[in-house]
Amino acid sequence: MKPAVCLLSGGLDSATCLAYARREGFDCYALSFDYGQRHRIELEAAARVAASVGAVKHLVVPIDLRRFGGSALTSDVDVPKAGVGEGIPVTYVPARNTIFLALALAWAEVLNCSDIFIGVNAIDYSGYPDCRPEFIDAFEQMANLATKAGVEGRTRIQIHTPLIKLSKREIVELGGELGVNFGLTHSCYDPDEHGRPCGLCDSCRLRLKGFTDAELPDPLEYQQ
Repeated sequence: MKPAVCLLSGGLDSATCLAYARREGFDCYALSFDYGQRHRIELEAAARVAASVGAVKHLVVPIDLRRFGGSALTSDVDVPKAGVGEGIPVTYVPARNTIFLALALAWAEVLNCSDIFIGVNAIDYSGYPDCRPEFIDAFEQMANLATKAGVEGRTRIQIHTPLIKLSKREIVELGGELGVNFGLTHSCYDPDEHGRPCGLCDSCRLRLKGFTDAELPDPLEYQQ
C-alpha cells in the first residue's frame, strides 16, 4: 500500500477525507496541528478519528499561530453566530492551509511519499480563500518545484481533494458510506466547557445543514 499524508483536524470533512484515502488503498499518516486554536477538543477528536479509521501514525505538530492573531480562532475575538454571511469571515486563520500543507509536504518527503490528502471544500463552506481549487493547484505546482525528490524526478507530489466539489450533504453521505463514526468528530468553533458544539457558528450551521439535507441525524449533542 502506498503511503499518504492526510491532514486531520478532527472535523466532519477531514474525517471523511481520511476514510476516503484508506478506501483508496493508502497507508495513512494523519497530521494534526496544535496551532493555538481556542480549544483543544478538536485535537482529541482527531486522535479518536485517526484510531477509528486505522491511520498508521497520527502526529500532532505544535505551531503557535496565536502569536500572530488575526482570527477569532487564534485571538480573543468573538466567534460570529448570526449565520453564514458574505465575504471572508473573522474565523479565517491567515495562511493556515498554506502552512499546514507545507508541513505535510515536509513529512511526505521524509516518508518517500508523493500523495497528500486534505479535506477542503469549495461548495458549502465559509468562503476561505485557501479552500479553493486554484489555491490547491498552485500549491501542488509549487510543491513539485520545492522538494529534493521533485527536482531529482523521483516523485511527483499530488494534492488530493476528494471533497472539494461536494456539498455538505454529499460529504455526509460519503462519510456514511465509508463508515465514518460522526460521533467521534468535532466541528464547532466555540464549544462549551463540556465540549458541546454551540450550534450557531458557521461551522455548526454548515454541518447541521449537511445532516438535515442528507436526512440523517447528527449524533453530537448541541448546546442550541
